[in-house]
Amino acid sequence: MAQFPPEEIWHMAEEELTRLLDNGVFSSMPRTIRFYAPSFMYYRTGYFCSSSNDFPTISVTGKSCALNCKHCGGKVLETMYPAKSPEELYSLCAKLKREGAFGCLISGGCLPDGSVPLDRFVEAIEKVKADLGLTVFVHVGIVSRANAERLKQANVDAALIDVIGDNETIGEIYNLNVTVKDYEKALKALSQAGLRFVPHVIVGLHYGKLNGELYALQMISKYKPSALVIIAFMPIHGTEMAYVKPPNPLDIARVLATARVMFPETPIALGCMRPKGRHRAETDVLAIKAGVDAIAFPAEEAIKFAEAHGCKIGFASYCCSQIYSDF
Repeated sequence: MAQFPPEEIWHMAEEELTRLLDNGVFSSMPRTIRFYAPSFMYYRTGYFCSSSNDFPTISVTGKSCALNCKHCGGKVLETMYPAKSPEELYSLCAKLKREGAFGCLISGGCLPDGSVPLDRFVEAIEKVKADLGLTVFVHVGIVSRANAERLKQANVDAALIDVIGDNETIGEIYNLNVTVKDYEKALKALSQAGLRFVPHVIVGLHYGKLNGELYALQMISKYKPSALVIIAFMPIHGTEMAYVKPPNPLDIARVLATARVMFPETPIALGCMRPKGRHRAETDVLAIKAGVDAIAFPAEEAIKFAEAHGCKIGFASYCCSQIYSDF
């Protein structure tokens, strides 16, 4: 990926945004775009309907998370299948396979150090891969080199990691006593272990404002991610940030444009976590103009926009991180 000093990155991204506003299309707009609708959320448009079985999400901690982040409060975990022991995980995966699943995302709440406790599930994951042939993505949190190597040996298909680029946001929003250096160490661990890994950058996590997204992209650019996913803070009912205004679509486009400039050869997806409704429709069209290669749960307006501008489109029931393989 291209390496630029921070001020040049922002300047190039702003030039792309100017072209967007003046001409309506970014110079990097793709010829092909993939749309994804995995099983953890119901999705239906005139183009595609999601399946409840194809690619579900599993939590190895059930509804439990030690961090109680202000933006999530464990609410996301409530949408996942619980599997709190290795035996439960294997049995659940076997059941899901019988019901038609061809893959799953194994995630969970974090421990106080920011890691997802996958280490005791590694043998079960390896057995799931060997016996059932499922595509398995894992959400790792802050991960050590040793655990990254164990996941590699278990043959997981890809590791997903949220990367935060601001110490204040880590402490204030995540309630986590680590620094951006710990996230960079995790990226290095995944890279050195030889795992395919897909970093996620959250736009507007700091109370809806941009704060550290560029630094997160700079950290990621030191390594070679299999793909990059940009998501955005969205208020979730029942959390401490339920009434915080999300980042506006143009701010999300600003980060997407920056990512496209920095990672010209890396598949980039607009991920599932982002505001819905009119906000999503505007964001998704801007994302296509910014040159993303994939969008999860796209607004119908964005699909029509892609078609109208000559893009080839395709749908799949996988997690959007699958773009590393489909690109």
